[in-house]
Amino acid sequence: MVRAISNSSPLIHLSLIGRIDLLRRFSSVIIPPAVWHEVVEDGDDRPGVAEILLLRKEGCLSVIQPKNTDLLHLLENDLHRGEAESIVLALEIEHDILLLDESEARRIAGSYNLNVTGVIGLLLRAKRDGHISSLEDEMARLRNEGHFWIRESLYNYVIESEKKMDDD
Repeated sequence: MVRAISNSSPLIHLSLIGRIDLLRRFSSVIIPPAVWHEVVEDGDDRPGVAEILLLRKEGCLSVIQPKNTDLLHLLENDLHRGEAESIVLALEIEHDILLLDESEARRIAGSYNLNVTGVIGLLLRAKRDGHISSLEDEMARLRNEGHFWIRESLYNYVIESEKKMDDD
């Protein structure tokens, strides 16, 4: 199975649309302390916190501190702390995929040749693998309930991808 490192955004947005269960498709999800703080400690009244706490209790989610503080401080010039910690952690420990949504964080992660996807990529994979029935419904919920900004061209691409999956 796949081991993931995640920033806050995928956790928060999956929680907001009630799809934190998609994280169970990974053998483990690793987050840095800044992400834990933002999602759980600062988000105690948000939907999904109980599910995230359960994932940790079950051993599916763990918190690991990145070690390279020099790189962390450098990345914090351009990124939020959780994004910077996630990228540094991805450079330090074995993993298969890094979950990031913010474009600048994805660009920087790409410059380190890290394999990155975001919440939309997770939804696409879940549809492809039969874990969700309607990608269009999930995308609408992501926009409306999750307040997730999706570029119109990307939204249309995803909907077209779903039609192709349904035709196959």
